[in-house]
Amino acid sequence: MKTIISLLSLLLVVSCQKKSSKAFDQLDQMNWLQGHWEQKLPDGLLVENWKKENDSTYSGESYFINNKDTLHSESIKLIQKEEELSYTATVIGQNNDLPVAFKLTSAAENTFVFENPTHDYPQKITYKKVNAAQLTATISGKQQGKNSQESYAMTKK
Repeated sequence: MKTIISLLSLLLVVSCQKKSSKAFDQLDQMNWLQGHWEQKLPDGLLVENWKKENDSTYSGESYFINNKDTLHSESIKLIQKEEELSYTATVIGQNNDLPVAFKLTSAAENTFVFENPTHDYPQKITYKKVNAAQLTATISGKQQGKNSQESYAMTKK
């Protein structure tokens, strides 16, 4: 009987160890996102900065600067809870200053799609790793009843 209990205890410990080593695997697939990214546009500079807060969370900030004026700013978090990865954005002056969550719906070949069909715009946010120094961020969905999409090719600095 002691042998069976010992064997079951060992199996329990081993299975817990395997699970914990993969606990944040979805978030880990996006570790390439960490760093400072930019896109120079005719009317300003788009910047995203990402860092790892802990095993389950990356935090980011995105802002658009025209001359010395910040025209748009948002704080972003990528958070993995159990098997679910979410992208949460907070924009002051929008959504009553509350965060809006987008759930990961697809992850394949360095392309990560987050969606929230109930959000006004965008309903979809896509990050695609082009290579180690380039990514494309795309927001899309319906805006004022029409399909809309904006893509940003950013370079790591």
